[in-house]
Amino acid sequence: MNTLHSGDDVLIIGAGIGGLVLALELHDAGIPCRVYEAVPEIRPLGVGINILPHASRVLCQLGLEPELTRVAVTTRESVFYNRFGQLIYREPSGRFAGYDYPQFSIHRGDLQQVLLQAVRERLGPDAVAMDHRCTGVTQDDRSAQVHFRSSSTDAQLPTVAASAVVACDGIHSAIRAQLHPDEGLPRYSGINMWRGTTVGPPILTGASMIRAGWLDRGKMVIYPIRDNVDGQGNQLINWVAEIETPREVERDWGRKGRLEDFVDAYADWQFDWLDVPALLRGTEEVLEYPMVDQDPLDRWTFGRVTLLGDAAHPMVPRGSNGAGQAIIDARVLRQSLSTVGDPQAALQAYADQRLPATAKVVRTNRSTPPDVIIREVWERTKDQPFERIEDVISQAELEAISQRYKEVAGFSPEVLRTGG
Repeated sequence: MNTLHSGDDVLIIGAGIGGLVLALELHDAGIPCRVYEAVPEIRPLGVGINILPHASRVLCQLGLEPELTRVAVTTRESVFYNRFGQLIYREPSGRFAGYDYPQFSIHRGDLQQVLLQAVRERLGPDAVAMDHRCTGVTQDDRSAQVHFRSSSTDAQLPTVAASAVVACDGIHSAIRAQLHPDEGLPRYSGINMWRGTTVGPPILTGASMIRAGWLDRGKMVIYPIRDNVDGQGNQLINWVAEIETPREVERDWGRKGRLEDFVDAYADWQFDWLDVPALLRGTEEVLEYPMVDQDPLDRWTFGRVTLLGDAAHPMVPRGSNGAGQAIIDARVLRQSLSTVGDPQAALQAYADQRLPATAKVVRTNRSTPPDVIIREVWERTKDQPFERIEDVISQAELEAISQRYKEVAGFSPEVLRTGG
């Protein structure tokens, strides 16, 4: 039996951002589904992420804009500086740039909780089965069967069958490993990343996404993710420090880092608009992660099983596009399952559309992400202060660099206005 009927279901492995958005999309389309998550309890882990207009469009169309606006910071601008605190380029963001949808800067845990609450309210309190660690999948001409063990006890759990299975189980996906057993190791970019959050007064507009410096001496990404966290107007400010280093650590989003391993690189970053060393030392916890990705796969879909989000296309975390591309995956898969009667054909149609698009983003994030703007100035000035940025690079050239990345990632205003 090959047709996806209303009584059949889609089994989603993983209650991360991609898996939860997919559940909301399928429910909105009238396609039954259920999410299976490995951890016994979902807690608001992680630090900040940005939801760009191409992804926020999906979330807003799912009716989530009011709740996201309540818990996130609506980003006003992106700004680029050198390591001397000199402004290179400024451009508006989201609706402030003429988009129909906002850009959100948000704690990853807050976003996940908004999505989880919406799934449970709309699909029912049992829509997400916790403590189900996927160990593998088998399939025949009638269904796919997913095998589970309890994460808390390691006991074997009942096998669950479905018409289609979507692996949204992240960078350590068991399904990806099963489908591609000979895949090579992750590709290390030579850059290590430390992340944290600090409570402090608003910086610049109070809704600015800041990129500063360059990787040889230290680069920073800084933006607020919660407003007025203490009733005194202070924000929760997300920061990311990136430095070139041969030291590669384990690929684990929850790995603890040490401030002393990188803080000295920013000792003289004391500007009239921000004291960076004070920002870093104000954090309670540091997380460490290597800037890694994996070469794009040649295939996501195997019969009734496919990949989505980080399980499909892990990318270097630049350009605010990891979560965004997973959200767009969910929208495209919903459209395929809604319009293509055969589930296997629907999963393949989804992969045919999204695999080449995300492969292009993976490769672009390696070479020419948005922060290539500060690299260009770093190269032209030989890492020295400038008198006037116009003597280094023209405004038109800076705008062109920014526009090229938006086109590759799928969030240029022109693409979104035409429904791309």
